[in-house]
Amino acid sequence: MANTLFDALFAPLRGRDTALLILPDGRQISGAAFLAMVAQAAHALRAQGVQPGDRVAAQVAKSPQALAVYGAAVALGAVFLPLNTAYTPAEVDYFLGNATPRLFLCDPAKAVALAPVAAAHGTAVQTLDGAGGGSFAVAMSGQPETVQPADRGPDDLAAILYTSGTTGRSKGAMLSHRNLLSNAETLAALWRFTAADVLLHALPVFHTHGLFVATNISLLTGGAMIFLPGFDLDTVLRLLPQATAMMGVPTFYTRLLDDPRISRDLTAGMRLFVSGSAPLLAETHRAFRECTGHRILERYGMTETNMNTSNPYDGERRAGTVGFPLPGVDLRIMADGAEVAPGEVGVIEVRGPNVFLGYWQMPEKTAEELRPDGWFITGDVGCKDADGYVQIVGRAKDLVITGGFNVYPVEVEAELDAQPGVLESAVIGLPHPDFGEAVFAVLVPRPGATLNPDRVLQGLHDRLARFKQPKAAVVVPALPRNAMGKVQKADLRKTYAGWFSPGS
Repeated sequence: MANTLFDALFAPLRGRDTALLILPDGRQISGAAFLAMVAQAAHALRAQGVQPGDRVAAQVAKSPQALAVYGAAVALGAVFLPLNTAYTPAEVDYFLGNATPRLFLCDPAKAVALAPVAAAHGTAVQTLDGAGGGSFAVAMSGQPETVQPADRGPDDLAAILYTSGTTGRSKGAMLSHRNLLSNAETLAALWRFTAADVLLHALPVFHTHGLFVATNISLLTGGAMIFLPGFDLDTVLRLLPQATAMMGVPTFYTRLLDDPRISRDLTAGMRLFVSGSAPLLAETHRAFRECTGHRILERYGMTETNMNTSNPYDGERRAGTVGFPLPGVDLRIMADGAEVAPGEVGVIEVRGPNVFLGYWQMPEKTAEELRPDGWFITGDVGCKDADGYVQIVGRAKDLVITGGFNVYPVEVEAELDAQPGVLESAVIGLPHPDFGEAVFAVLVPRPGATLNPDRVLQGLHDRLARFKQPKAAVVVPALPRNAMGKVQKADLRKTYAGWFSPGS
């Protein structure tokens, strides 16, 4: 029987005696050994009653066994549901109630708190820790090392990924076998991945970047992964000379740049550094090139679409942009129901085989954001320059409307980041009695620098129109970020909500 994802990603591992996973301590797991682990996990899932179409939720630490659960769900025709390890029991309660999975895998240390949550939704619980131990690992042991995959076609549901839920309840994006495979095939070709590549994998596997981009590309092309539980600076620097490629978030690169050990010699064997999941500062792009000789390749994607655009492998990787639409992906910039001219700002819409099927159990939300003709309204605001490079200006929900004028935070942030002593900034809109909203800046100083907020704002007087200039600013040690490095502006708006209130 055919199984679109299994046949492309996992079946080719049969008989492969070369390393697929290289662990931090030097141990290696061959392709064939990993496929056997996938089969054992599939039989363990089946013993828990998992059938085609059932959801399998996992809130577990990154490990080879955790990755095998993904492969096992694919093999059984189940729907994989990875959950951020930072989610609280209250948040998990929502996801389990919404997705109603057959089985929930969690860390043994959290089982006592999470078992009642799962029980309330009729979901069975098994445990799996970062060392590959737990009740599910016990259930895997002794199981057969081969499995007959369930019949699954391109349009069948493969995974549900929940959005970050910065406004309202998280939405479960339904991703098909075609969505995941088409994106991996496109990126593997565009970024020139082959069986000779060794990918340094320090990303989490509960997110599309680490699971459906990094892992799927490596599986598809027959390469190997240096499979790290997370980003540890010393470990990454030690293992970089063994790698040919790395995918990361901007904080990976800023932390590397802060260490004197990063150099051209250390990265001489690398052919590609990719950044995504959060905006990469143009300054970081330039600094990394000066330090290592490598141009970071920035791309743009979403939970609902995987990747949409990429800077070119050959040609100019333009700092501050996310490159061009991927082959097979259409992208347009819309305002007031019409496509805008180059250089003009609007909401980004995309269409292609990567675009999700809709939101789980939310037909109204699906109808709001996914047009009948396949165009997905991303909610991201951006523009295309005259050369076709796409620039992300911000999220539509982050747009500041002050005194009737639109202010795009990224424009103000770029000017703030250029001021002496400023490492980075976040611009938000806060309630204001006169203007409706006022522009407000949160500043992070460079190491060793002392910032005077008023002086920083004075530096914008000749750089921005008056209505774009922040009416106030604060200095903080660091910006709040999620696990993928995205600045949590909703948290900032909540923290400083009353700043301009009378009497505050």
